Amino acid sequence: MTSPAADPAASASASTPTPASPSPPPSPSPSASTGSRLPAGPSSPPAPGSGRRIPAAVWVALAIVYVVWGSTYLGIRVVVETLPPFLSAGARFVAAGVILAGIIAWRQGPAALKVSPRQLASAAVVGLMLLLGGNGLIVLAETSIPSGLAALLVAVVPAWVVVLKALAGDRPTLGGAAGVLLGLAGLAVLALPSLSGEVHAGGLALVIAGTLLWSLGSFASSRIPMPANPFTASAYEMLAGGLAGLGVGLARGEQHGLDLAAVSARSWTGLAYLVVFGSLIAFTAYAWLLQTAPLSLVATYAYVNPIVAVTLGALLLDEALTWPIVLGGLIVVAGVCLIVSTERRR
Repeated sequence: MTSPAADPAASASASTPTPASPSPPPSPSPSASTGSRLPAGPSSPPAPGSGRRIPAAVWVALAIVYVVWGSTYLGIRVVVETLPPFLSAGARFVAAGVILAGIIAWRQGPAALKVSPRQLASAAVVGLMLLLGGNGLIVLAETSIPSGLAALLVAVVPAWVVVLKALAGDRPTLGGAAGVLLGLAGLAVLALPSLSGEVHAGGLALVIAGTLLWSLGSFASSRIPMPANPFTASAYEMLAGGLAGLGVGLARGEQHGLDLAAVSARSWTGLAYLVVFGSLIAFTAYAWLLQTAPLSLVATYAYVNPIVAVTLGALLLDEALTWPIVLGGLIVVAGVCLIVSTERRR
């Protein structure tokens, strides 16, 4: 999961930034929590409708988030062709976390990595929910279901977040509730092929469980004491989630029979792509957008990413575009669009 599609409205109030996620919803493949917003600088453009043009750099950064986070589902599918799921996901996030921590220490000084024990524990908990639970289960699921279908299932994350907020006493708007119902209806349509055996039902269940954990991590990240520096928080989240992923992979015995010499060049390339582009470049672009661009514009990644993922899966991996995927995907995207627009107006 890359970056994710997290709470589309929490960005303005939470303390740390889910692709690829990426709490980039998911995300995703998120590399870190996207439930927050960095402080806007004096040069931040006004909200849409103020008459000022949005700089070209914003569109470039947004395109990176759209394409890179959308492509991480394809990258995961390629990686698990010859690499075990949890070991590869764990290695991805440990590598990305170490690199990000090194960049923070180089650019801001080692003191930027200093956090309190409570903040470290909170970042670790969020990392476990987002990256071990959310992303890890999706990586495992992509060993048996198409990458495009996984992306569409992950797109339902904003609906789960609205449900969690409602359970916490934050009543959704009429539009938000309608978006949740649309998202769940789309989820039902996407799950139809599993009834006939066309799609692996276990894979679908893993993705849905992953989205619930990702949503819970996104929801929790804005309500517990996280590190003030969002990049530092993300580094610790990735290290915690990555180390836990390696532990789960070893516990599952994924190391047995693993011959690194037999791993394809495609899988190595995909893993490097996920580390560098999915977990570092796209996340940096996303964090920059949060402090530079209107939130209503940034939030559009939540429903553009699955479209990119489905398109790439069909073009590059010959994944079938069946009617449940097309219809269910359209319903899910419509529901997410309604949730994002409604919650942002609040």
